[in-house]
Amino acid sequence: MQRTHSPIVFPRWYSVGAALVAVILWSVAPLLAERAHTSSPLQLTALTLLAGAFATLPLSRRVNTTRCSLNWQLGIWVGIPLLILGAVSTYFIGMRLAPAAEAALITYTWPVLFVLLSQWSRFGRIRLAGITGALVAFSGAAILLVPQALSNGLGGATLGYGLALLAACCWALYSWLSQAAPVCITPLLPRLLLIACAIATLASIGMEGQLVLPSSEALLAGVALGLGPYGIAMVAWDKALRWGHASLVGSLAYGVPILAGLLLVLAGVSVLDWRLPTAALLVVVGCLNAGR
Repeated sequence: MQRTHSPIVFPRWYSVGAALVAVILWSVAPLLAERAHTSSPLQLTALTLLAGAFATLPLSRRVNTTRCSLNWQLGIWVGIPLLILGAVSTYFIGMRLAPAAEAALITYTWPVLFVLLSQWSRFGRIRLAGITGALVAFSGAAILLVPQALSNGLGGATLGYGLALLAACCWALYSWLSQAAPVCITPLLPRLLLIACAIATLASIGMEGQLVLPSSEALLAGVALGLGPYGIAMVAWDKALRWGHASLVGSLAYGVPILAGLLLVLAGVSVLDWRLPTAALLVVVGCLNAGR
């Protein structure tokens, strides 16, 4: 007689707790990235991803992905590492070219993009609340982008803002793939992060020249980034997406830009003016509206 196993049902607070862990760790990421500014962006990316792979190693286990379709196999083993690499590297480069708090705010518009992707994949259309929420959220980003574009053209900080927006798109696609994948991504994370780390290392050698040992402060900050925001936080976020509702979990991530900006201001890295809190408020309101 074959024994059947009922699926495990987790209480809602499991997903909320996991999402909050990810939110807190992500909020520290801009400050840690600023502390590692002496290391080149791609080298810092490789170091961070390597530390993240070691942080998630205890969760590694064999997952049979051969039963998945070819498209999903390519999406898991090629698409996800490239998205992780794109998200981390463009985020680090963007923070070098633009003010840290403002670049972080633009990057953390990704929850609204994730909600829009989830609505499209689930319902075949994007609801009006999602569209208006996205417009409100990106109007907050425009408060930061437009003055720079008018005064400095398409270089400098404007390029940094553009890269921060690209990082947001990569994170949104990564979250959507993690949620929609036919297998759980968490046990695969160590290998996926190592693949992304190998690509980042080759890119660093080819584009930045010889690898140089970073300073002790940059080394510690890079390891901390890998262990926390790009290690434990990614596992917690994947669990939150698997256990909870996408809109509920995604709404918790809307607090990241406010917490991240507050930490940067308190640390003396960024100067508080009217644009940053106004933009943060518009981003949060827009994301909440999109996720209704």
